[in-house]
Amino acid sequence: MALRSLGLALALTAGAASAAHAAPASPTAPDPRATGFYRLQLGDFRITVLSDGAAPRDLPAIMSDPETARTAFAHAKVALPVEVSINCFLVDTGTRRLLIDTGAGELFGPTSGGQLVAHLRAAGYAPEMIDAVLLTHIHADHSGGLTVAGQRVFPNATVYVDAADPALWLDPVNEAAAPEARKATFQQSRRTVGPYVAAGKVETFHAPAALFPGVRAVALRGHTPGHVGYMIESRGQRLLLWGDTIHASQVQFKHPDITIAYDVDALGAAQTRRNILADAAHGGYLVGGAHITFPGLGHVDRQGDHFRWRQLR
Repeated sequence: MALRSLGLALALTAGAASAAHAAPASPTAPDPRATGFYRLQLGDFRITVLSDGAAPRDLPAIMSDPETARTAFAHAKVALPVEVSINCFLVDTGTRRLLIDTGAGELFGPTSGGQLVAHLRAAGYAPEMIDAVLLTHIHADHSGGLTVAGQRVFPNATVYVDAADPALWLDPVNEAAAPEARKATFQQSRRTVGPYVAAGKVETFHAPAALFPGVRAVALRGHTPGHVGYMIESRGQRLLLWGDTIHASQVQFKHPDITIAYDVDALGAAQTRRNILADAAHGGYLVGGAHITFPGLGHVDRQGDHFRWRQLR
């Protein structure tokens, strides 16, 4: 698996790489159910789910079958608009601190998202302690927290992302050809990912790809061209962080073919969802979802031709 660096610098210097992986003081270990973060052990790895907050959305209005979606929310007794969780995940391997997704940062305004750094600090980590940011994809609520006020929030981190996403969202030719409804994503991508590109701090890969010991990228294309999940494995225990495979748990486990307007390739996203749901149900591994009610951890069960979410207790 080859990594490629975006921007002027082709690779980090050895000195910068050593500094990025220096071991700071060990984080504290507060109550794992403290507000804003949730902690569990996965083999030798410490996993911390970090809430970036929640964004109110009338999800059925932007789904491919609004009537079925509204019925599903009503059956689940969930009022609309629903507060959609924005979950990020920190993997502490003991030698590296890997942050999967960064939330929305300042892109959703002061009341929806933007809480990641506060909850990261509450969990005992500082932004400077993050060695790498692994993006499931480039979208406002996943890459938006990389940068605030034009400054890199994680100054020592290298950003890893499947090459297909920057090839889309950071290309001015694609932006010029994009429909008006998608142009904001191009602008937000330049604003938030761009400073890391300029600093030589973006590495691209082509999923599937092994990135670090116990961490590999799994291709989950469709939602975006470079949408991936990250399979985390230690001592035989597995956790798949699957990004935006599910936007509405009340709808898409039972109706995996229902898509959302945010999908770049709706048919591809639906097929990917069916495939990974079947794999998760068969494999029995733990799953972490970006938009499943915080902390977004659980298992997938098969029920005939559809699926059910079983929240971790």
